[in-house]
Amino acid sequence: MKTFEELGVAANIRRAIEEMGYENPMPVQEEVIPYLLGETTDVIALAQTGTGKTAAFGLPVLQKINVKENVPQALILCPTRELCLQIASDLADYSKYIDNLRVLPVYGGSSIESQIKSLKRGVHIIVATPGRLIDLINRKTVNLGDVKHVILDEADEMLNMGFMDSIDEILSKVPDSRQMLLFSATMPKEVAKITKKYMESPKEITIGRKNESTSTVKHVYYMVHAKDKYLALKRIADYYPDIYGIIFCRTRRETQEIADKLIQDGYNADSLHGDLSQAQRDYVMQKFRIRNLQLLVATDVAARGLDVDSLTHVINYGLPDDIESYTHRSGRTGRAGKTGTSIAIVHVKEKGKIREIEKMINKKFEQGTIPSGEAICEKQLFSLVDRIEKVKVDEEEISNLLPSVFRKLDWLEKEDIIKRVVALEFNRLIEYYRDADEIESPTERSSRDRDDNSFPRRRDRDQRPNGRGAERGYSRLFINIGRTDNVNPATLMGLVNDFVPEKVNIGRIDIMQNFSFFEVPEKDAQKVIKSMSRQEQNGRRISVEVAQGGGSDRGSDRGGNRDGDRGGRGNFGASRSDRGQQRRNSDSRSKSSSRPSDKDKGHRKGRKPKFS
Repeated sequence: MKTFEELGVAANIRRAIEEMGYENPMPVQEEVIPYLLGETTDVIALAQTGTGKTAAFGLPVLQKINVKENVPQALILCPTRELCLQIASDLADYSKYIDNLRVLPVYGGSSIESQIKSLKRGVHIIVATPGRLIDLINRKTVNLGDVKHVILDEADEMLNMGFMDSIDEILSKVPDSRQMLLFSATMPKEVAKITKKYMESPKEITIGRKNESTSTVKHVYYMVHAKDKYLALKRIADYYPDIYGIIFCRTRRETQEIADKLIQDGYNADSLHGDLSQAQRDYVMQKFRIRNLQLLVATDVAARGLDVDSLTHVINYGLPDDIESYTHRSGRTGRAGKTGTSIAIVHVKEKGKIREIEKMINKKFEQGTIPSGEAICEKQLFSLVDRIEKVKVDEEEISNLLPSVFRKLDWLEKEDIIKRVVALEFNRLIEYYRDADEIESPTERSSRDRDDNSFPRRRDRDQRPNGRGAERGYSRLFINIGRTDNVNPATLMGLVNDFVPEKVNIGRIDIMQNFSFFEVPEKDAQKVIKSMSRQEQNGRRISVEVAQGGGSDRGSDRGGNRDGDRGGRGNFGASRSDRGQQRRNSDSRSKSSSRPSDKDKGHRKGRKPKFS
């Protein structure tokens, strides 16, 4: 294995990347860097996401920039805002010791005026999404006449997103003598067309086989009935106590629904999709990057550019229509030399897709068996034991408290204390799976003999009843905005003031992460639904409907109650002044005496070892 010095990387760049923890080049870097430094011909590099592509093209491009020429000399095009920002950030880190070199990310969703000002001051490298760059070109505020290097990163995804016409227009503005570099995880026909049209006798560098999955990713599929997919997802998440992964769904609606269900059932999860505002997406991605979230439910496009090297799992809740997208999904894990697992939850009709994907990635899937309740409880228990063994004890900090604790527990034997710790953490989990029927695969018999030592089998449930219905005479309504939208009880009351023409009394309010519940008199429910539906809040279309089980004295509601902000009873018509009281709900919560009991909160509440 060569070193970065042997590849020809300059000393000031090596100093920066060594501080970032780069020790030896990855395969794609070892192949691409010396070629780009020594040749001026076009290059096609086929490599998976997470294999070090940004450094592979970024280090040579940085080294070739002449900082004395205050004009754009390199243009990097990428499909999404997130990837644009990630590449620009990486290049800024790599060029830490290159004086006066300027990199500008150009993307939609931010002030175009500030980007224009930066261009006027002068930049050397532009990292752009096609749409915003076209806008700047049309305004005649960017000149690409001195560009010597054009990089198309994730070219297959840009073409899937319909950027072909934009790429045509952009490339018509750069000199014919430019060097063009195309990086892609897959090589569909559309990418092949663009290489023929814009590249001259390109050098093709392939890491692994075309469209092949990385060797660090294990591929597993679980065959279930379609109605059991969500139940299977919960069991998979429960079976891996330290899971940190992305759950891919096919549509924005499904993404939000699955995220809402997971939140309701006590999982530390959130959603990422195109219906969220840019501020909401940034907030969710930041939480995920710093591991304040363990499960991110996302669409393919929304997850592009989310550069996280330590994902343990990628879960395909539904296989993509375009099987090549599976390569992108699975490439989110097993990065930077680490191992990962790509899981697909499929039903019988998708078995053929599994076989097609196997041929494409040149890997075999393992067929997994949905974990039993007993296996899940055992796995969680030993995870807890492992954490107890490794916990760091600050003797000095707790020394004054220990004598009282010892006296309090002196009457208990060691075995009794251990039993109580286990019961405290796992009673709810054990009770849930004791009452849950094992999920049978479509090929198994619908009924089986029961082992004497197994859990009694009853029907697994999507949600545990919380017993929370609307107060008598009131209807409980669901609205698709929550804390992520900076909504609190006062904000919600203000919205109803704005959109409902007559005064309406309000009952209980529960603010969740991405949705909320509120109660209104039954006679006013349809009026509120009709008046508020299809209105907008911060650019997001509002949807209001009666919560499932949301009538007076009727069982569990659509979303349950999970650590929601709770407002007291009030009057919408008299509450316009409350609209000025907006604040972040994560910092301040309304108090209520009707907080649901621990038992009401679902089988995962109180399980601190997993999602605290």
